[in-house]
Amino acid sequence: MSENDLEELRRRKLSALQRQMAEEQRRAQREQQVELQKQALLRNILTPEARQRLANLKMVKPEFTDQLELQLIQLAQQGKLSIPLADDQLKQILIQLQSRKRETRIRRV
Repeated sequence: MSENDLEELRRRKLSALQRQMAEEQRRAQREQQVELQKQALLRNILTPEARQRLANLKMVKPEFTDQLELQLIQLAQQGKLSIPLADDQLKQILIQLQSRKRETRIRRV
């Protein structure tokens, strides 16, 4: 390979890396915007105590909490949820969701 070929290869790799970095930045910004919008909606839907309970739960079960937050937003937008949702009401929802969970049993044969 000649020196010009190597330089061209370096330029292509550099431009590809720059495009990849720019795309990752755009994706991160979109994710951040979605999270900010979600938090703003939750501030309107939940009382401060309920938001604190959800934040505590998010530390333990982040995937479950993300799904719960989306469900709460959808229910509030459909008008199926009393706004603001108090901490006691959120506790009841969590209890109902926990009772729906299947219990796994192992039997020896």
